[in-house]
Amino acid sequence: MTESELFNTLALMRVEGVGDIVAKKLISHLGSAEAVLRANRKQILAIEGVGEVLYRNLQEQSVYKLAEAEMNFIRQNNIKALYYQEAGYPERLKHCIDGPVLLFSTGKIDFESRKTISIVGTRQMTAYGADFCRKLLEDLAPLNPVIISGFAYGVDIHAHLVAMENNLQTVGIVAHGLNQVYPKVHKKYVAKMEENGGFMTEFWSSSNPDKENFVKRNRIVAGISEATIIIESADKGGSLITANVANDYNRDVFAVPGRVTDKYSMGCNNLIKSQRANLLTSAADLIYMLNWELDEKKKAPVQKQLFVTLEPDEQKVYDYLQQNGKELMDIIALHCEMPVFKLSSLLLTMELKGLIRPLPGKLFEAV
Repeated sequence: MTESELFNTLALMRVEGVGDIVAKKLISHLGSAEAVLRANRKQILAIEGVGEVLYRNLQEQSVYKLAEAEMNFIRQNNIKALYYQEAGYPERLKHCIDGPVLLFSTGKIDFESRKTISIVGTRQMTAYGADFCRKLLEDLAPLNPVIISGFAYGVDIHAHLVAMENNLQTVGIVAHGLNQVYPKVHKKYVAKMEENGGFMTEFWSSSNPDKENFVKRNRIVAGISEATIIIESADKGGSLITANVANDYNRDVFAVPGRVTDKYSMGCNNLIKSQRANLLTSAADLIYMLNWELDEKKKAPVQKQLFVTLEPDEQKVYDYLQQNGKELMDIIALHCEMPVFKLSSLLLTMELKGLIRPLPGKLFEAV
Protein backbone atom coordinates (compact mmCIF):
# COMPACT_ATOMS: atom_id res chain seq x y z
CA MET A 1 0.00 0.00 0.00
CA THR A 2 1.12 3.58 -0.56
CA GLU A 3 2.26 5.83 2.29
CA SER A 4 -0.93 7.84 1.91
CA GLU A 5 -3.08 4.73 2.22
CA LEU A 6 -1.12 3.56 5.24
CA PHE A 7 -1.37 6.98 6.90
CA ASN A 8 -5.15 7.10 6.50
CA THR A 9 -5.57 3.51 7.67
CA LEU A 10 -3.50 4.25 10.78
CA ALA A 11 -5.62 7.35 11.44
CA LEU A 12 -8.85 5.37 11.05
CA MET A 13 -7.65 2.71 13.48
CA ARG A 14 -7.04 5.40 16.10
CA VAL A 15 -10.64 6.66 15.97
CA GLU A 16 -12.47 5.83 19.19
CA GLY A 17 -14.98 3.03 18.62
CA VAL A 18 -13.21 1.70 15.53
CA GLY A 19 -11.73 -1.77 15.89
CA ASP A 20 -10.87 -4.33 13.25
CA ILE A 21 -14.44 -5.46 12.61
CA VAL A 22 -15.90 -1.93 12.44
CA ALA A 23 -13.01 -0.68 10.29
CA LYS A 24 -13.53 -3.48 7.76
CA LYS A 25 -17.25 -2.72 7.67
CA LEU A 26 -16.64 0.98 7.01
CA ILE A 27 -13.99 0.30 4.36
CA SER A 28 -16.20 -2.30 2.68
CA HIS A 29 -18.98 0.26 2.27
CA LEU A 30 -16.90 3.28 1.30
CA GLY A 31 -13.89 1.74 -0.45
CA SER A 32 -10.90 2.93 1.57
CA ALA A 33 -9.83 4.36 4.91
CA GLU A 34 -9.41 7.78 3.31
CA ALA A 35 -12.96 7.65 1.96
CA VAL A 36 -14.25 6.76 5.41
CA LEU A 37 -12.42 9.67 7.03
CA ARG A 38 -13.69 12.10 4.38
CA ALA A 39 -17.26 10.81 4.27
CA ASN A 40 -20.10 13.14 5.16
CA ARG A 41 -22.71 12.49 7.81
CA LYS A 42 -25.26 11.04 5.35
CA GLN A 43 -22.74 8.54 3.97
CA ILE A 44 -21.67 7.35 7.42
CA LEU A 45 -25.17 7.06 8.89
CA ALA A 46 -26.32 5.12 5.83
CA ILE A 47 -24.14 2.21 7.02
CA GLU A 48 -26.17 -0.19 9.14
CA GLY A 49 -25.18 -0.18 12.80
CA VAL A 50 -23.25 3.10 12.59
CA GLY A 51 -24.60 6.06 14.55
CA GLU A 52 -24.00 9.67 15.45
CA VAL A 53 -21.38 8.91 18.09
CA LEU A 54 -19.08 7.15 15.65
CA TYR A 55 -19.64 9.85 13.04
CA ARG A 56 -18.55 12.50 15.55
CA ASN A 57 -15.54 10.41 16.52
CA LEU A 58 -14.50 10.23 12.87
CA GLN A 59 -14.21 14.03 12.84
CA GLU A 60 -11.53 13.98 15.58
CA GLN A 61 -8.35 15.54 14.18
CA SER A 62 -5.93 14.24 16.83
CA VAL A 63 -5.87 10.82 15.13
CA TYR A 64 -3.77 12.29 12.30
CA LYS A 65 -1.03 13.33 14.70
CA LEU A 66 -0.94 9.83 16.18
CA ALA A 67 -0.84 8.32 12.70
CA GLU A 68 2.06 10.55 11.66
CA ALA A 69 4.07 9.55 14.74
CA GLU A 70 3.58 5.87 13.94
CA MET A 71 4.44 6.48 10.28
CA ASN A 72 7.76 7.97 11.40
CA PHE A 73 8.47 4.91 13.54
CA ILE A 74 7.66 2.58 10.62
CA ARG A 75 9.93 4.51 8.24
CA GLN A 76 12.84 4.83 10.66
CA ASN A 77 12.84 1.16 11.67
CA ASN A 78 12.17 -0.43 8.28
CA ILE A 79 8.90 -1.97 9.48
CA LYS A 80 6.73 -3.67 6.89
CA ALA A 81 3.01 -2.86 7.15
CA LEU A 82 0.58 -5.43 5.73
CA TYR A 83 -2.97 -4.39 4.88
CA TYR A 84 -5.73 -7.02 5.11
CA GLN A 85 -6.72 -6.62 1.46
CA GLU A 86 -3.18 -6.96 0.09
CA ALA A 87 -1.68 -10.07 -1.46
CA GLY A 88 1.17 -10.26 1.08
CA TYR A 89 -1.21 -10.42 4.06
CA PRO A 90 -1.40 -13.96 5.53
CA GLU A 91 -4.10 -15.71 3.52
CA ARG A 92 -5.77 -17.57 6.37
CA LEU A 93 -6.12 -14.43 8.50
CA LYS A 94 -8.14 -12.86 5.69
CA HIS A 95 -10.92 -15.30 6.52
CA CYS A 96 -11.04 -14.35 10.22
CA ILE A 97 -13.72 -11.74 10.82
CA ASP A 98 -11.69 -10.12 13.60
CA GLY A 99 -8.31 -10.45 11.88
CA PRO A 100 -6.19 -7.28 12.13
CA VAL A 101 -6.67 -4.59 9.50
CA LEU A 102 -2.92 -3.95 9.71
CA LEU A 103 -0.03 -6.20 10.65
CA PHE A 104 3.50 -4.93 11.26
CA SER A 105 6.50 -7.17 10.69
CA THR A 106 10.28 -7.36 10.62
CA GLY A 107 12.58 -9.97 9.14
CA LYS A 108 12.20 -12.21 6.10
CA ILE A 109 8.73 -13.67 6.41
CA ASP A 110 7.22 -15.59 3.51
CA PHE A 111 3.87 -17.37 3.84
CA GLU A 112 3.38 -17.80 0.11
CA SER A 113 2.27 -21.37 -0.63
CA ARG A 114 3.80 -22.58 2.62
CA LYS A 115 2.53 -25.10 5.15
CA THR A 116 2.07 -23.24 8.42
CA ILE A 117 1.52 -24.54 11.95
CA SER A 118 1.38 -22.87 15.35
CA ILE A 119 3.03 -24.48 18.35
CA VAL A 120 2.10 -23.20 21.82
CA GLY A 121 2.03 -24.40 25.40
CA THR A 122 3.02 -23.77 28.97
CA ARG A 123 5.85 -21.50 30.04
CA GLN A 124 6.83 -24.29 32.47
CA MET A 125 7.76 -26.82 29.80
CA THR A 126 9.01 -30.19 31.01
CA ALA A 127 11.67 -32.42 29.49
CA TYR A 128 8.82 -34.54 28.07
CA GLY A 129 7.38 -31.57 26.20
CA ALA A 130 10.79 -30.40 25.00
CA ASP A 131 11.70 -33.83 23.65
CA PHE A 132 8.36 -34.22 21.87
CA CYS A 133 8.64 -30.78 20.26
CA ARG A 134 12.17 -31.49 19.04
CA LYS A 135 11.25 -34.87 17.54
CA LEU A 136 8.13 -33.42 15.93
CA LEU A 137 9.98 -30.64 14.13
CA GLU A 138 12.85 -32.88 13.10
CA ASP A 139 10.34 -35.23 11.44
CA LEU A 140 8.43 -32.36 9.82
CA ALA A 141 11.56 -30.60 8.54
CA PRO A 142 11.52 -32.29 5.07
CA LEU A 143 8.09 -30.70 4.49
CA ASN A 144 9.52 -27.25 5.25
CA PRO A 145 6.63 -25.80 7.30
CA VAL A 146 6.60 -22.31 8.80
CA ILE A 147 6.52 -22.53 12.59
CA ILE A 148 4.45 -19.91 14.42
CA SER A 149 4.62 -19.21 18.14
CA GLY A 150 4.54 -16.35 20.63
CA PHE A 151 8.24 -15.88 21.54
CA ALA A 152 7.38 -16.41 25.22
CA TYR A 153 9.12 -18.59 27.81
CA GLY A 154 8.80 -22.36 27.69
CA VAL A 155 7.20 -24.07 24.71
CA ASP A 156 7.17 -20.93 22.55
CA ILE A 157 10.87 -20.13 22.54
CA HIS A 158 11.78 -23.82 22.40
CA ALA A 159 9.68 -24.23 19.23
CA HIS A 160 11.36 -21.20 17.64
CA LEU A 161 14.86 -22.42 18.48
CA VAL A 162 14.27 -26.01 17.32
CA ALA A 163 12.72 -24.68 14.10
CA MET A 164 15.88 -22.68 13.40
CA GLU A 165 18.07 -25.67 14.21
CA ASN A 166 16.19 -27.49 11.44
CA ASN A 167 16.48 -24.54 9.01
CA LEU A 168 12.75 -23.86 9.18
CA GLN A 169 11.26 -20.41 8.90
CA THR A 170 9.77 -19.34 12.23
CA VAL A 171 7.67 -16.30 13.13
CA GLY A 172 7.09 -14.83 16.57
CA ILE A 173 3.67 -13.20 17.02
CA VAL A 174 4.22 -10.65 19.79
CA ALA A 175 1.82 -8.82 22.08
CA HIS A 176 3.46 -5.40 21.91
CA GLY A 177 5.00 -2.92 19.51
CA LEU A 178 8.12 -3.78 17.50
CA ASN A 179 10.13 -1.13 19.35
CA GLN A 180 10.81 -3.56 22.21
CA VAL A 181 11.55 -7.20 23.01
CA TYR A 182 9.59 -9.20 25.55
CA PRO A 183 10.75 -11.08 27.49
CA LYS A 184 13.99 -9.09 27.45
CA VAL A 185 16.08 -12.20 28.09
CA HIS A 186 15.12 -13.39 24.59
CA LYS A 187 16.72 -10.39 22.91
CA LYS A 188 19.73 -12.57 22.05
CA TYR A 189 17.54 -14.56 19.64
CA VAL A 190 16.11 -11.61 17.70
CA ALA A 191 18.75 -11.31 14.96
CA LYS A 192 18.72 -15.01 14.15
CA MET A 193 14.91 -15.07 14.14
CA GLU A 194 14.84 -12.20 11.65
CA GLU A 195 17.20 -14.13 9.38
CA ASN A 196 14.98 -17.23 9.59
CA GLY A 197 11.56 -15.59 9.59
CA GLY A 198 10.91 -12.70 11.93
CA PHE A 199 8.30 -11.02 14.07
CA MET A 200 4.75 -9.91 13.50
CA THR A 201 2.26 -7.88 15.53
CA GLU A 202 -0.87 -5.78 15.26
CA PHE A 203 0.28 -3.49 18.06
CA TRP A 204 1.74 -0.02 17.59
CA SER A 205 5.08 1.15 18.97
CA SER A 206 3.18 2.78 21.85
CA SER A 207 1.85 -0.61 23.02
CA ASN A 208 3.45 -2.44 25.94
CA PRO A 209 3.09 -6.17 26.67
CA ASP A 210 -0.04 -5.68 28.78
CA LYS A 211 -2.03 -8.69 29.93
CA GLU A 212 -5.00 -8.06 27.62
CA ASN A 213 -2.70 -7.86 24.59
CA PHE A 214 -1.69 -11.49 24.96
CA VAL A 215 -5.30 -12.63 24.60
CA LYS A 216 -5.66 -10.53 21.43
CA ARG A 217 -2.32 -11.88 20.16
CA ASN A 218 -3.53 -15.45 20.56
CA ARG A 219 -6.22 -15.02 17.89
CA ILE A 220 -3.49 -14.22 15.34
CA VAL A 221 -1.51 -17.30 16.37
CA ALA A 222 -4.64 -19.41 15.89
CA GLY A 223 -5.89 -17.79 12.71
CA ILE A 224 -2.66 -17.56 10.75
CA SER A 225 -2.01 -21.31 10.64
CA GLU A 226 -3.48 -24.48 9.23
CA ALA A 227 -3.35 -26.05 12.67
CA THR A 228 -2.49 -25.24 16.26
CA ILE A 229 -0.50 -27.72 18.35
CA ILE A 230 -0.63 -27.64 22.15
CA ILE A 231 2.52 -29.32 23.45
CA GLU A 232 1.85 -29.03 27.19
CA SER A 233 -0.66 -27.07 29.27
CA ALA A 234 -2.05 -26.98 32.78
CA ASP A 235 -5.83 -27.02 33.18
CA LYS A 236 -5.84 -23.25 32.63
CA GLY A 237 -3.59 -21.08 30.47
CA GLY A 238 -3.16 -18.94 27.39
CA SER A 239 -2.55 -21.91 25.11
CA LEU A 240 -6.04 -23.22 25.88
CA ILE A 241 -7.45 -19.85 24.83
CA THR A 242 -5.52 -20.21 21.57
CA ALA A 243 -6.96 -23.71 21.10
CA ASN A 244 -10.51 -22.44 21.63
CA VAL A 245 -10.02 -19.60 19.15
CA ALA A 246 -8.57 -22.04 16.60
CA ASN A 247 -11.67 -24.19 16.97
CA ASP A 248 -13.87 -21.11 16.48
CA TYR A 249 -11.94 -20.36 13.28
CA ASN A 250 -12.56 -23.93 12.07
CA ARG A 251 -8.84 -24.73 12.25
CA ASP A 252 -7.44 -28.11 13.25
CA VAL A 253 -6.20 -28.37 16.82
CA PHE A 254 -3.80 -31.04 18.08
CA ALA A 255 -2.79 -31.80 21.66
CA VAL A 256 0.01 -33.98 22.99
CA PRO A 257 -1.33 -36.43 25.59
CA GLY A 258 0.39 -37.06 28.90
CA ARG A 259 -0.03 -38.94 32.16
CA VAL A 260 -3.21 -38.07 34.05
CA THR A 261 -1.10 -37.20 37.09
CA ASP A 262 1.10 -34.67 35.24
CA LYS A 263 0.09 -31.07 35.94
CA TYR A 264 1.21 -29.79 32.54
CA SER A 265 -0.63 -32.49 30.61
CA MET A 266 -4.02 -31.78 32.19
CA GLY A 267 -4.98 -29.13 29.66
CA CYS A 268 -4.00 -31.29 26.68
CA ASN A 269 -5.76 -34.35 28.05
CA ASN A 270 -8.94 -32.32 28.63
CA LEU A 271 -8.84 -30.93 25.08
CA ILE A 272 -8.61 -34.46 23.68
CA LYS A 273 -11.26 -35.81 26.08
CA SER A 274 -13.73 -33.07 25.13
CA GLN A 275 -12.97 -33.58 21.40
CA ARG A 276 -11.67 -30.03 21.03
CA ALA A 277 -8.31 -31.37 19.83
CA ASN A 278 -6.97 -34.31 17.87
CA LEU A 279 -4.59 -36.58 19.71
CA LEU A 280 -1.01 -36.03 18.52
CA THR A 281 1.56 -38.73 19.14
CA SER A 282 3.93 -38.13 16.23
CA ALA A 283 4.51 -36.12 13.07
CA ALA A 284 2.70 -38.87 11.16
CA ASP A 285 -0.59 -37.97 12.89
CA LEU A 286 -0.26 -34.35 11.81
CA ILE A 287 0.80 -35.22 8.26
CA TYR A 288 -2.18 -37.54 7.82
CA MET A 289 -4.80 -35.23 9.34
CA LEU A 290 -3.61 -32.20 7.35
CA ASN A 291 -3.29 -34.26 4.19
CA TRP A 292 0.33 -33.29 3.77
CA GLU A 293 1.36 -36.72 2.58
CA LEU A 294 -0.36 -36.17 -0.76
CA ASP A 295 1.54 -34.84 -3.75
CA GLU A 296 1.50 -31.06 -3.57
CA LYS A 297 1.61 -30.72 -7.36
CA LYS A 298 -1.75 -29.85 -8.80
CA LYS A 299 -3.12 -32.56 -11.01
CA ALA A 300 -4.00 -31.69 -14.59
CA PRO A 301 -7.74 -31.25 -14.93
CA VAL A 302 -9.50 -34.27 -16.37
CA GLN A 303 -12.58 -33.88 -18.52
CA LYS A 304 -15.21 -36.11 -17.06
CA GLN A 305 -18.69 -36.88 -18.35
CA LEU A 306 -21.10 -36.54 -15.46
CA PHE A 307 -24.42 -38.33 -15.56
CA VAL A 308 -26.05 -35.84 -13.24
CA THR A 309 -27.31 -32.34 -13.89
CA LEU A 310 -25.44 -29.71 -11.91
CA GLU A 311 -26.93 -26.51 -10.58
CA PRO A 312 -24.93 -23.37 -11.55
CA ASP A 313 -23.30 -23.05 -8.11
CA GLU A 314 -22.47 -26.77 -8.06
CA GLN A 315 -20.89 -26.47 -11.49
CA LYS A 316 -18.80 -23.49 -10.34
CA VAL A 317 -17.49 -25.38 -7.28
CA TYR A 318 -16.90 -28.60 -9.22
CA ASP A 319 -14.99 -26.79 -11.98
CA TYR A 320 -12.86 -25.00 -9.38
CA LEU A 321 -11.93 -28.25 -7.63
CA GLN A 322 -11.22 -29.98 -10.94
CA GLN A 323 -8.87 -27.17 -11.87
CA ASN A 324 -7.15 -26.70 -8.50
CA GLY A 325 -7.25 -30.08 -6.78
CA LYS A 326 -7.89 -30.43 -3.04
CA GLU A 327 -8.74 -27.19 -1.25
CA LEU A 328 -9.99 -25.77 2.06
CA MET A 329 -13.62 -24.70 2.38
CA ASP A 330 -12.64 -21.09 3.16
CA ILE A 331 -10.53 -20.89 0.01
CA ILE A 332 -13.27 -22.44 -2.12
CA ALA A 333 -15.77 -19.92 -0.74
CA LEU A 334 -13.39 -17.06 -1.51
CA HIS A 335 -12.70 -18.05 -5.10
CA CYS A 336 -16.26 -19.14 -5.89
CA GLU A 337 -17.62 -15.96 -4.31
CA MET A 338 -20.20 -17.48 -2.00
CA PRO A 339 -20.68 -17.37 1.79
CA VAL A 340 -19.30 -20.27 3.82
CA PHE A 341 -22.71 -21.22 5.24
CA LYS A 342 -24.10 -21.65 1.73
CA LEU A 343 -21.02 -23.51 0.50
CA SER A 344 -21.15 -25.90 3.46
CA SER A 345 -24.65 -27.04 2.50
CA LEU A 346 -23.69 -27.18 -1.18
CA LEU A 347 -20.65 -29.37 -0.49
CA LEU A 348 -22.79 -31.84 1.46
CA THR A 349 -25.25 -32.07 -1.44
CA MET A 350 -22.39 -32.58 -3.91
CA GLU A 351 -20.86 -35.27 -1.68
CA LEU A 352 -24.18 -37.15 -1.62
CA LYS A 353 -24.27 -36.94 -5.43
CA GLY A 354 -20.80 -38.47 -5.58
CA LEU A 355 -19.24 -35.36 -7.13
CA ILE A 356 -16.74 -34.53 -4.39
CA ARG A 357 -15.23 -36.15 -1.34
CA PRO A 358 -14.02 -34.70 1.98
CA LEU A 359 -10.41 -35.28 3.01
CA PRO A 360 -8.53 -35.09 6.32
CA GLY A 361 -7.60 -31.53 7.26
CA LYS A 362 -11.04 -30.15 6.27
CA LEU A 363 -10.17 -30.31 2.57
CA PHE A 364 -12.38 -31.24 -0.38
CA GLU A 365 -11.61 -32.57 -3.85
CA ALA A 366 -13.54 -33.44 -6.99
CA VAL A 367 -14.13 -37.15 -7.60
